[in-house]
Amino acid sequence: MRSLIRLTTALSALPMTMASLALFALMVLTFADVIMRSVFNAPIEAATELIRIGIALIVFSALPVLSGREGHIAADLLDRPFENWGLQRWRDGLVTLGCGVMLWFPAGRVVDLAYRALSYGDVTEYLEIPTFYIGMFIAVMTYLTAVVLILRGFLRLFAPQLLDPAT
Repeated sequence: MRSLIRLTTALSALPMTMASLALFALMVLTFADVIMRSVFNAPIEAATELIRIGIALIVFSALPVLSGREGHIAADLLDRPFENWGLQRWRDGLVTLGCGVMLWFPAGRVVDLAYRALSYGDVTEYLEIPTFYIGMFIAVMTYLTAVVLILRGFLRLFAPQLLDPAT
């Protein structure tokens, strides 16, 4: 089981690399657009749609990795009672499991919307990129995030020692 966890940790570099490259591309695009707009009065017309696509790539590429590493922002309003009763592991496991299950439904809706965009032939305004691809990428990464959260929830509940980075 530990080798599987090490493999998934190594594979998590792929979506993070994609997110990093998308972020770098957005920085270059924004810089070029500002220079073109300010100096030559000729903005990059497709910059807005490329930025939208880039942001979707960044957010949804990082989402499964962030979820797997428990990197989300958390409010600790009820931590003290759960610590006093020794239930923090069960709280964390059930909340993570619940989030994974709940995330499955929006992912299915995004698939429906992506197929609707495909049937309508929806494309972006300037570059005419089919929006189906973007929607399916979002759906796949959301499904992957749901699976990661469900697995992490079960591990937290039934095998928390596998999630301990010290061992």
